[in-house]
This record gives sequence, C-alpha cells and structure tokens, in this order.
Amino acid sequence: MTSNDTLVPIFTTAGDVAAFLAYPYIFSCEGDWIGWISIDRVVYSAHGHYVGWLAEGPRILRKLADGYTRPRIDIIPPFTLKITPPPTSPLPPMMAELTFGEMDVLMDRPDLLPPVDFGELRDDMD
Repeated sequence: MTSNDTLVPIFTTAGDVAAFLAYPYIFSCEGDWIGWISIDRVVYSAHGHYVGWLAEGPRILRKLADGYTRPRIDIIPPFTLKITPPPTSPLPPMMAELTFGEMDVLMDRPDLLPPVDFGELRDDMD
C-alpha cells in the first residue's frame, strides 16, 4: 500500500513506537489496520469507535471519561488491511507530561485499537 517513507511512527509516552500512520490510516507494529484519523486529528478504531486524538509527538491521547457517548462512524477501509512496517524507527521526541485526566491510549488502553478482524467492539455477524 505504501512505502516506508510515508509511514509516520506513533509513539507512546514512554518513547516506544506503538503504531504507524499512513494518513489517514493507523497500523499496528505488526502491520494490521487498527484505526483512522480525521482531518481534525480525531482518532477512531477500525470498527468506527471513538478512541481519542492525535497529539504532538505524535501520540494518541484520550480523556479518561471521554467517548462513551460518541456515535460510531462508518470508515472506508484502506486498499490493504496489512502493511510491512519498517525494521527501524527514529528516536522519539521529548514528550510533554500528560495532564490530569488524560491517558496514553497505546500504553494504557491498546484494546481500544484492535485489528479490524478482532475485538469486542466489532459488529455482530447477523
């Protein structure tokens, strides 16, 4: 789908690479499609559920009690549901401290971004 030149690493607050952005799609370090980012930097899972926002770093953040009432959206899947991540990534930038009530999704709640063919929040097969 994309060359490794266009993949932007998404870091955790600890400085680890936890995902890759091939705008507007987010892929795990294993190469599975796990999410999507809107023009205003709001992050949704591959199943269309609100996850948080893409902050500077870049990293994916979320308010602790946010998103439970947001509606599910329909997302157009990428051309391929799997990519080949690069074997190495750049060093992380200095990360700002999280404010009270924020969490790092990829560190604290990675279950909010399951692959498209996995996860408790996917649609039932009726």
